[in-house]
Amino acid sequence: MSFVPPQEVLERYASVLVDFALGGGRGVQEGEVVRIVASESAKPLYVELNRAVWRAGGHVIGGYQPDDDRSYNLSRDFYQSAGDAQLDHFSARYMRGLVDEMDHQVSVIAESDPHALDSVDPARIMRRGEAMRPLLDWRGEKENAGRFSWTLGLYGTPAMAAETGMEESEYWEQIVHACFLDSEDPVTRWREVGEQLDETRRRLNELDIERLHVEGEDVDLWISLGEHRRWLGGRGRNIPSFEIFTSPDWRGTEGWIYCNQPLYRYGNLVKGIKLTFAGGKVTAASAEENERVLTEMIATAGADRVGEFSLTDRRYSRITRFMAHTLYDENVGGAYGNTHIAVGRSYQDAYDGDPSEVSEERWTQLGFNNSSVHTDIVSTTDRRVTAQLRGGGERVIYSDGEFRLDV
Repeated sequence: MSFVPPQEVLERYASVLVDFALGGGRGVQEGEVVRIVASESAKPLYVELNRAVWRAGGHVIGGYQPDDDRSYNLSRDFYQSAGDAQLDHFSARYMRGLVDEMDHQVSVIAESDPHALDSVDPARIMRRGEAMRPLLDWRGEKENAGRFSWTLGLYGTPAMAAETGMEESEYWEQIVHACFLDSEDPVTRWREVGEQLDETRRRLNELDIERLHVEGEDVDLWISLGEHRRWLGGRGRNIPSFEIFTSPDWRGTEGWIYCNQPLYRYGNLVKGIKLTFAGGKVTAASAEENERVLTEMIATAGADRVGEFSLTDRRYSRITRFMAHTLYDENVGGAYGNTHIAVGRSYQDAYDGDPSEVSEERWTQLGFNNSSVHTDIVSTTDRRVTAQLRGGGERVIYSDGEFRLDV
């Protein structure tokens, strides 16, 4: 029988996601509508999320889904059966109505089979993602206007624990510790972490950085921040989240980066990723395992450009083990924290003004990338990040897994 966390842990977890993460720390308010998306494996948390929303006076749109496993794998069955028209179909009126109706969405990741799509042609998966792109655009527009928020959480399954070599109870120990669910009041603990991240963001934004140089044994990469940028972090979009990140001007990316952490993407495990950039675009992409998935992903429109640059300070993060999912692995602490980039879609709230007032033409002018893909690629090796400042001069802002912003 699968491990089920104690009721107290489930209640605290649901409270963190509903009463803190949604609304950017404000939580769900009376009368607001929350879409809750989870699979069978996460049923205990799905139930508590519903209860938490109802306690807050909100309304629930359910998104309870069947597991993909060896017996029943609807995701794989769709890609094996679908014709071109089905791959390209987008239920526009339904999706438009869904976006208009909901104020928040909480999504629970609970993979019953991390390799469910191993046998599927990655090109078909990317094509389906492109068809669903209007949904991302509509959600982004509503979020930019301050009328929509979202968050992600992880529910450990036997299969996910097995990917890491941990017992399921050990895997859950990482979740509990990382999300402060071992605290009597985890919401207060998250607000405290948010204040620490806010102070780091404030100091970074005050530096007026023009470019960043990321150096290490397995990286030599230049990132141009671009105009009207700000650093983000600690907003509850992901639980847990300890990273500080921004969406740079993709056109100023030069050099190469190797990432030592495996990537689980589209039901496939990709290892040993190396990307080379010139003129802002990926000019070479290789992987030591499942390179075909990486190649198809990079070939997707806009997925050959950087949409995010991120750093995690090891002093903030409570994640100490590889968890076989980007949500945790992009926030790992360890000896050197972590550095990661994402190729694909930018975060428009990295704009330092009101994103709802920015036209599509202006987004393009500012170098914010647009794509149906956003894929985080992570490294935990020792990196040194030096900022070149617009007013002249330079300073190291990150080394040995820590931000260097005190002087």
